[in-house]
Amino acid sequence: MVPRFGTFSIVAHEPDTKSWGVAVQSKFIAVGSAVPWARAGVGAIATQAAANLSWGLEGLALLKEGLNAAEVVRRLVAADPERDTRQLGVVDAKGDSAAFTGSKCLDWAGHEVGTGFACQGNILFGSAVVRGMARAYESTPGDIADRLLAALAAGQREGGDRRGQQAAALLIVREGAGYLGGNDRWVDIRVDDHPAPIEELRRIFRVYDLIMLNREDPKSLLPIKGEVALGVQHDLAILGYYSGRLTGTWDPTGRAAYTRFLSEHNFESKQRGDDTIWPSVRAYLKERADVEVARRTGTAPIVSDALSRGPGGQPKQGGGESPTGPKKAKASK
Repeated sequence: MVPRFGTFSIVAHEPDTKSWGVAVQSKFIAVGSAVPWARAGVGAIATQAAANLSWGLEGLALLKEGLNAAEVVRRLVAADPERDTRQLGVVDAKGDSAAFTGSKCLDWAGHEVGTGFACQGNILFGSAVVRGMARAYESTPGDIADRLLAALAAGQREGGDRRGQQAAALLIVREGAGYLGGNDRWVDIRVDDHPAPIEELRRIFRVYDLIMLNREDPKSLLPIKGEVALGVQHDLAILGYYSGRLTGTWDPTGRAAYTRFLSEHNFESKQRGDDTIWPSVRAYLKERADVEVARRTGTAPIVSDALSRGPGGQPKQGGGESPTGPKKAKASK
């Protein structure tokens, strides 16, 4: 029996940032492994209901050839004898969008196409789900990530999948925007099984945004000097990265300690060379220092000197050595 994805999704294009994305929620395990497809400079696709997963790769190939969204939908649907049980949403390289809902998709099933996006869903509480998604995407401030997540939340508020919730995913592509520029997956996160997958997806995105993305306003950057420098030095010292004096003067020792902290905590996207710090990183650094203080206060030491060194303290070489060096062997009698 072909699985039916009781699903609501949105495909979208943001021309200003040259981004394409898909957001989806379903009462179907690991829906992010099946519904969303996207390629930078090409377009995005959602294939669902009695999903034909080959529509993902085939659709992207047709988009890459230069076919627009409507023609891609027409070709994929015409070639599939099971088309009446399937659903599809497509947005192309220029932002033109199109969708298809087969006549045998389980009620309620339908779609709404707008400028630069298409919303589609099946086994829903009603048409208000896709309509609410469309309105939320159109009216929400922020970038494509904010708007796609808002669309999912709006769809759920209107009833969502009438069988309930289970999984959600967010995929956004942008040329060279993946980790260290290695691919085009700017955002690629999933919740495979959770009682509140959209809320969990948003929580994961907040963490992902903090560490992996750089969406903050450059005007918010804090110069590392004075009280800010003193606070950064203090927190880096608590965490074992900084061993200099707490002077509030940003010196090479502080810079080196801060650079190592960023590297070990995966903040490559937040590194800068102008002695400034993002507010989000400053808040994260302070939070980690507060956690470390609480750990030292509430945890009894097992290894000598372990609690006072912090997680950034360099590992000791060898085993069984004291902080002042290796113990001398006792002379035998």
